[in-house]
Amino acid sequence: MFPATEPTASGLLSVSDEQQIYWETCGDDDGPPVLFLHGGPGSGCSVGSRRWFDPRYRAVLFDQRGCGRSRPLVDGDTDLSTNTTQHLIADIEALRVHLGVERWAVFGLSWGATLGLAYAHAHPERVTGLVLGLVVTTSAREVDWVTVDIGRIFPEAHDRFMGALPAHLRHLRPIEAYQVLLSDPNNQDWAADEWCAWEDVHVSLTPGHQPYFASQSAEFRLRFARLVTHYWCNSAFLDRDQLIDTAPALDGLPAVLVHGRLDVSSPLETAWRLARNWSTSTLVILEDAGHGGGPTLESAIIAGLRDIVR
Repeated sequence: MFPATEPTASGLLSVSDEQQIYWETCGDDDGPPVLFLHGGPGSGCSVGSRRWFDPRYRAVLFDQRGCGRSRPLVDGDTDLSTNTTQHLIADIEALRVHLGVERWAVFGLSWGATLGLAYAHAHPERVTGLVLGLVVTTSAREVDWVTVDIGRIFPEAHDRFMGALPAHLRHLRPIEAYQVLLSDPNNQDWAADEWCAWEDVHVSLTPGHQPYFASQSAEFRLRFARLVTHYWCNSAFLDRDQLIDTAPALDGLPAVLVHGRLDVSSPLETAWRLARNWSTSTLVILEDAGHGGGPTLESAIIAGLRDIVR
């Protein structure tokens, strides 16, 4: 990855009466623009996110509403009705106009891949190409895999994850049961801890994996868990298999899809199906990477950006 740099500009953009999103630009203000979409939902951008970008690019990073340095932050009482994929797409367009960008490349990781695909479908005329890593489309099938079926790989941890649920909620899908708990002031803190412990488990097959959430604050864990379960419960506010089925509409937009064979959080099948339906995409399969990264992920992403960002 490239050395960390300081932003050339940054600010808070008001996107509604209540919401302000933090944004920053890095690199060459006259370089080809590329937008970064972070994962989560709810993780926000880090200083390390800047290191993906060649300093010749004009990299644009922002914290999605409710997280990172955007305001207000999601907490235990926040009404999430204005936190949807469609709201985030509108935020991206507002930021593009604010920065005076005509068209840009889009780079998204994990949840950011879902959001990048949805944005490209909504505004294809504003996108020059896409680089999508750790590909997910946040379909109900994918959500059920990562909350139920993957328990066949991690049975002991999954028993704890499910066993934490009160008896009166066990008739629900796990994602729905945890969403209920995370909205309840009497239960949301321990539910967030259980949710984040499970997140660390299912990315643990990544070579060199180190648990992430245990070192984060309780406030971060609650924010992250509330936003993830909100979007996952609603299948990213998209129709069933929408991003896979409509992928041919993106033919003509170049894309590089990067995915690891060891990614059990989001098995390779999703990226494979997307690439088969999108004739101008190229799928790069990494044999040594999982959902938390891997030895060759960084070089594959940077090579993809080099191919797409013009």
